[in-house]
Amino acid sequence: MKQATALAASASRTTYDSIFRPKLFDQRTIIVTGGGSGIGRCIAHELASLGASVILLGRTSNKLDTVAREIEEDGGQAMAHVCDIRDEVQVAGAIEAALAWRGGIDGLVNNAGGQYRAAMRTITTKGFEAVVRNNLTGGFVFMREVYNRWMAGHGGAIVNIIADIWNGWPEFAHSGAARGGMLTLTETAAYEWASSGVRVNAVAPGGIASSGFDTYTPEMRERLFDYTHRIPAQRFGTEAEVSAAVVFLLSPAAAYITGSCLRVDGGAPNARQTGQLEPHANSSPFEGFHRSSLPEVLKLRR
Repeated sequence: MKQATALAASASRTTYDSIFRPKLFDQRTIIVTGGGSGIGRCIAHELASLGASVILLGRTSNKLDTVAREIEEDGGQAMAHVCDIRDEVQVAGAIEAALAWRGGIDGLVNNAGGQYRAAMRTITTKGFEAVVRNNLTGGFVFMREVYNRWMAGHGGAIVNIIADIWNGWPEFAHSGAARGGMLTLTETAAYEWASSGVRVNAVAPGGIASSGFDTYTPEMRERLFDYTHRIPAQRFGTEAEVSAAVVFLLSPAAAYITGSCLRVDGGAPNARQTGQLEPHANSSPFEGFHRSSLPEVLKLRR
């Protein structure tokens, strides 16, 4: 399994193996919501390895403290701050804490979110609204507050993490609706905030091998292994592949990119019923994250 081989190679390293030049984000301060695990943890590590001071936000202090400690052990700078992105008071407090810590905010990665699997006809209004608040409203609040409190007068870059929502998202109607809204919000903010020197883009991951897999129900775990056969790349993506896309969009190299969405999905939306995918093992994963590990559910199928 190429994925396991890539992870084994990364485990032999002691630092993040980013494709970007060292010190790219020196003197830059970047907020990563949902930074305590999975993709957010990886993004925070890569940014810190490139010189950024990273503010890790999430609802669980133990997870955030662990990631902050990892980053500091690797020679980076990180601050953990507990924040529920759905709470406007907490969001304002987190932004003020970031400003007090480093005096400015150069980037925001809106990564926090989550959902549960359910047929659309069974989703309650309360459940629908909870997922929308988690994946859309919270991101909106963070964008608005970081813009009004800092970026309006100083510029910056925002990257919103959405999902592979193209052609609909069966059994995740609530999250699909929220992520679609986040894409439109990204495009609108890119227009309205351009005069302030603020760029706003999105990254849409497909099936990414991360710790989130281990939280799935037994039925969903089984269905994971059908997914790779239905997409052109014939494998799961890595956290590092998503992180690289985010880092690029935050970087000076993306200075002329705003209002765009970068898919990181192995070509999943391009698989059509009129074609026939050929089984292969020719898509080699990129794994730059030295602290990454294969989800337990995937280890069982190796």
